[in-house]
Amino acid sequence: MLDVVTAESRLTAAEVDRPVASRRVVATMAFATGAVVANIYYIQPLAETLAQAFHTSAGGIGVLITLLQLGYAVGLATVVPLGDLVERRRLLIVLLTGCAVGLSLMATAPVLAVMASAAVLVGITSVAVQIIVPFAAHLAEEGRQGQVVGTVMSGLLIGILLSRTVAGLLAGLVGWRWVFGLAALVTLAVAVVLWRELPAHAPTARMGYPALLRSVLRLVRVESVLRYRMAYGALSFAAFSAFWSTSGFLLARAPYHWNEIQIGLFALLGAAGAVMAKFAGRLADRGYARWTTIGFALLAAASFLPLWIGGHSVIALAIGVVVLDLGMQGLQITNQSVIYSLRADARSRLTTAYMTTYFLGGTIGSGLGAALYAWAGWSGVCVLGAAFPVLAGLVWLVEQLSIRRRARALAAGY
Repeated sequence: MLDVVTAESRLTAAEVDRPVASRRVVATMAFATGAVVANIYYIQPLAETLAQAFHTSAGGIGVLITLLQLGYAVGLATVVPLGDLVERRRLLIVLLTGCAVGLSLMATAPVLAVMASAAVLVGITSVAVQIIVPFAAHLAEEGRQGQVVGTVMSGLLIGILLSRTVAGLLAGLVGWRWVFGLAALVTLAVAVVLWRELPAHAPTARMGYPALLRSVLRLVRVESVLRYRMAYGALSFAAFSAFWSTSGFLLARAPYHWNEIQIGLFALLGAAGAVMAKFAGRLADRGYARWTTIGFALLAAASFLPLWIGGHSVIALAIGVVVLDLGMQGLQITNQSVIYSLRADARSRLTTAYMTTYFLGGTIGSGLGAALYAWAGWSGVCVLGAAFPVLAGLVWLVEQLSIRRRARALAAGY
């Protein structure tokens, strides 16, 4: 691998402190990622309810959801690299405290402008989960990074899944403001648990903050594998976000007319994605990442046919949700398992590069999905959603051609 940080700032593998994660620590990290990432998704099944509460349109709430995800992307670009530069446990506590403040503001917001500002803060500080995931990879034994990351990501995926269900149930029973108020309390509780359970972790980089950010760009420039994984991640999450950011409108209106509780319970179908996490991690550890990449991308693309039919059939919609989550989450775990094997001393910066484009893809998917729903209805959303993983498949073909060209050049002695 080419060096992406200066010689005086880079740590060798022997210099990197590498305690091995116990099952208890991994379980704690899995729980924490699920509880924190849920803060980004509570809003999605409440789209119609919030539109009525703040007297705005579907497009206005679509902007709110987009701002939340955009805040997350900003946090990924500017905060997550600090995981290589400062002590990670302390960084997590600061972020989680800020997240709890943002959630409290969302719970008490009197107008949409306050709600939007608080949502940006929640998005920025919720990147705490992306400090935890590379931390878990660092603590894992060699050859088990994929499995450990898969376990932690299972918690994250379950958090995404249950967030929609919990939001729908709470909003239907006690009102939408309680959703964000209770989330603030849970986030503070997570901060306490992590402080007690996680080991202290010495920084793996020795440089200034500007140099740290520049090193992220150098990683992107020299690591072709990272660039391809960034593309796969962004395209898959764009498809995922296009569906989930608009599904609340579909289910709240004709022909379904579901309430918040029904919409929240429907999200439980995404459990298949959590099941796929450990399986995909094991496949990546065994060297099958190349083929699982195209397989999961095609699975995600195929899901939009039953999702399109699901505009008038709940059975087809349910099948589409299961297939979409299987494909999208399988591809996500594959991507993360691959990138964390690239540089042991730069995993937070690898996460920054990958997850920034990942959530920018999600932001684009949410924004375009909301716009197409208003203009072309559910059919337009499904065409858009299918286009993203199809494009990921084309990128995979380009990568395979590039790999073959390099192999031929090596064989020819160039």
